[in-house]
Amino acid sequence: MDHEGADPGFSAVGEVAGDRVTVTVTGEVDMATADALVKAATPERVTAATLDLRAVTFFDSAAIHALVRLAEHYPGRLEVFPSDRVRRVLDISGLGGQPWLRND
Repeated sequence: MDHEGADPGFSAVGEVAGDRVTVTVTGEVDMATADALVKAATPERVTAATLDLRAVTFFDSAAIHALVRLAEHYPGRLEVFPSDRVRRVLDISGLGGQPWLRND
């Protein structure tokens, strides 16, 4: 499924394999697009999620909130691959040490 936000460069495409959804996100994740990210990452009947944020160019507080919601939704079953920008925002916000945050 593909969820387009207000930003024409934003995309959150989820693919389900077994009980895990993998969501590839591009563009800006902000107040206008964060809900689309959450929706793409929470299809029915999945119990784990992988977020590929390596092509994300902007990440704000609404995006951080979306990640926190997903971490609560998938306790111990979320992994996030951040872009350098996303990692910087998460480090600044104090979330850089979360167990769901992965390196390339």
